[in-house]
Amino acid sequence: MAQAVSFQSILMDIEFFREYCLKKKGVTEELPFDNNTLCFKVMGKIFAITDIDEFESINLKCHPEEAIKLREKYESVLPGYHMNKKHWNTIAVNSDMDDKTLLHWINHSYDKVVAGLPKKLREELKTL
Repeated sequence: MAQAVSFQSILMDIEFFREYCLKKKGVTEELPFDNNTLCFKVMGKIFAITDIDEFESINLKCHPEEAIKLREKYESVLPGYHMNKKHWNTIAVNSDMDDKTLLHWINHSYDKVVAGLPKKLREELKTL
C-alpha cells in the first residue's frame, strides 16, 4: 500500500525551488550579481534570491509587519541578508519551517512584487 507523502517530509532542494518559481507567470531567472546568486524575477523585479552552490537559504520579499512576525515565530527567519531588512527576510531551508509554509512565503513574495508593479506591467502579466 502506497504511503501518502506530507509536505513536511519533503526536504526542499534547489531543483524543486527553481521549478516552483519558474512555473509562475512572467518569471525569469538571472545571475545579475555573480555566478552563485540566482535571482527569480517577475516582469523584471526580484522576488526570490538564493545561492546556487549552497542552497541554505532564500531571500523573499515580505509585508513589513509579517516579516517581523515570521522572525519572532521561526528561528530560521532573519532580516534579509544584503537586502532592505524592513521588506525582506532570509529563510533557512530545511529547518524549523516546513516546506508547505515556505511555499506560502514564496507565493507571498511573488504576489507582493506583482502588486507593486506598474499597472501596465500587471496588465501585460495577465495576458501571459
